[in-house]
Amino acid sequence: MTGKQSLLFDKDVYVRCTATVVGKKEADGPLGEMFDVAVEDDMFGKKSWEEAESHIQEMAVDKLLIKSGMAASDIDYIYAGDLLGQLIATSFGLMRYEIPMFGLYGACSTMGEALSLGAMCVNAGYAQNVIAIASSHFASAEKQFRYPLEYGNQRPVASTWTVTGAGAYIVGDKPLDKKKCVLIKGITTGKIVDYGVKDSMNMGACMAPAAAELIEANFKDLDVDKDYYDAIFTGDLGEIGNRILSELLKEKGIDIADKLYDCGMLIYEGETKCSGGSGCGCSASVLAGYILPKIACGDWKRVLFVPTGALMSKVSFYEENSVPGIAQGVVLEWEEGEVEQTC
Repeated sequence: MTGKQSLLFDKDVYVRCTATVVGKKEADGPLGEMFDVAVEDDMFGKKSWEEAESHIQEMAVDKLLIKSGMAASDIDYIYAGDLLGQLIATSFGLMRYEIPMFGLYGACSTMGEALSLGAMCVNAGYAQNVIAIASSHFASAEKQFRYPLEYGNQRPVASTWTVTGAGAYIVGDKPLDKKKCVLIKGITTGKIVDYGVKDSMNMGACMAPAAAELIEANFKDLDVDKDYYDAIFTGDLGEIGNRILSELLKEKGIDIADKLYDCGMLIYEGETKCSGGSGCGCSASVLAGYILPKIACGDWKRVLFVPTGALMSKVSFYEENSVPGIAQGVVLEWEEGEVEQTC
């Protein structure tokens, strides 16, 4: 243990391969060309939104195995999650692979949780290769957490738009390509933080305090400052949450505004109808499609990945509870050496 909430791994843990699947809106956005698979039909050829999201996970794992040249039998564990009740997108989507699975729920921070636990497992020597994956779907999330699409409710400016997509990763003890190496050097595990915010249409405000405390904990545990990182990426705070995070950190004496980015703001950059993207699939797809390639080619030497989650349910909302937040931190590094890729 490093400090109170962090681990620095004593062995090399690599992001060996990634795969992304997104819907039409995401493919039409500024990062569209960076995703592996884009599907025009948001139903993904299925009969329900929930089945569609399951198929997104299945497509992502299929693409991941093809890209890596590996078989399902080469994978020791899957760490996976989504936003739906009892993780049905994950369980139905990944059933046929017959790989031992840990189902995870950290709301929109699930990608960070999956990478953290997968990296811990590999570093401890319990596995050589694990898959970490998370997904979301706009329509299935709206149906569960907000309003049926048929209702046609108006969205406030502070609201975010759930990304239809998934990101899948193979985390292992050896690099797949020595010219494109990204290491998971360590993790900082977040605590549940509740500032009493009850507005479920303003997820950025609910989650920003958790991100602030996570970043502060990471700096303290590792005894570093903002210059240690080339970039710090939150998952889906959106424009409003991003501003709140900057202000909260300044109150703690940490000014990282020049290095702070948000996956949700990037995936829908220029979009005027929402504050940004959200959902497990937001940070999962942007990390794989945009951030890791930048690290692999040496544009960024060290990045702190901080996906955030709003820990609410339909029951807690109707019982008028506040919306606690959580964040997970993953320290990603470029391995110096045989880098030829251009970005």
